[in-house]
Amino acid sequence: MIPSAPRLSAKAWVLMDATTGDIIVEHDSNEHLPPASLTKLMTVYVATRNIQAGRLKLDEPVTVSENAWRTEGSRMFLDPGSQVTVNDLLHGIVIDSGNDASVALAEHVAGSSEIYADLMNRTAQSLGLNDTHFMNPTGLPDPSHYSSARDMAVLANAIIRDESAFYPLYAKKHFTWNNIRQANRNLLLWRDSTVDGLKTGHTQAAGYCMVTSAVRDGRRLITAVFGSTSTSSRASDTQKLLTYGYRFYKNQTLHTGASTLATPILWKGEKRALAVGILDDLTLTMAKKAIRKPQSSLHINSPLIAPVAKGTVVGTLDIYDGDQKLVTRPLVALEDVPAGGWWTRWSDAVRLVIMGWLSDEKARPALQLSASAGEREPPRLGEAYAAGGQVHGYFFGVWKK
Repeated sequence: MIPSAPRLSAKAWVLMDATTGDIIVEHDSNEHLPPASLTKLMTVYVATRNIQAGRLKLDEPVTVSENAWRTEGSRMFLDPGSQVTVNDLLHGIVIDSGNDASVALAEHVAGSSEIYADLMNRTAQSLGLNDTHFMNPTGLPDPSHYSSARDMAVLANAIIRDESAFYPLYAKKHFTWNNIRQANRNLLLWRDSTVDGLKTGHTQAAGYCMVTSAVRDGRRLITAVFGSTSTSSRASDTQKLLTYGYRFYKNQTLHTGASTLATPILWKGEKRALAVGILDDLTLTMAKKAIRKPQSSLHINSPLIAPVAKGTVVGTLDIYDGDQKLVTRPLVALEDVPAGGWWTRWSDAVRLVIMGWLSDEKARPALQLSASAGEREPPRLGEAYAAGGQVHGYFFGVWKK
């Protein structure tokens, strides 16, 4: 049996597996809450995306405005009128949580913090962050500035996935500017060698927040906690989540990409059967001592008629836990099969008409791969393999390669 999720001081939290994107445990993870300086994850993400696109350079000089210099809250300690590189600003934002650095970068990229916030919101929409809205690049309080634990975990995963060249910045413990050395506020960078990022935040309204990622035995987990009661409690809340996820859950690959899951009959082609499967590995995050194994079910469009190009979607692969559908993946052709000769095309056309393929839309049961996903038993010749139509002996043959 899997024990219940740990008790935390945080108002909202989530534990996510980075590889699968699966949520392991959560509490009020979609609630709209002030993110404080977790906002700067998006501030930096927008900037690094611009760098990747060639619209911004790390060594590009930025002139610090008086407006940026006057920004309240945590600071990098920039001087008004001075010049600082984009690279140094990124360090000052991530490590020092500098509001002055955030505004200076925003003004340089977009002309103002308001326009930069619009870029942040557009990026949030593109990532599917439906419970997030930014009003500024700093995280300073505003009634219309909010996010959620789940959205911040998704954003962290995007940073790790899309901006791997910049991700090591989040593991740095110190940064010195203007002869002032500041330490990263993520206590777990000192306490847990498997933790390599990301960001903390705090305001009176938000409480103590943290988004963290760790890697153990090649497996990455991401946590987001909102509204913890202190600096130490947000660290301990995060540590409890990481321990829970690594101790009681694992990743299991149910089906490998580009491997043949079935070979349904193909009409009017040079080959009688078509190899079908999924493009990428299908991996789920599961309890280490799961009560039952997930079930796999294939639904193949019918009739399949050549020519068929490799990668063409021909159905779906559904994974179930009992009656609950966990995930659906497109089922694709794993090979190119050109049309057959005139005799094959003509004879198959006649057979299709005789068998009622063109008008019969009755459903057949899906092909069950086996009692547990990934342990396929080959269907016998003459078995139905997909949706639509009826069983007609040889012509419904499915072969295992």
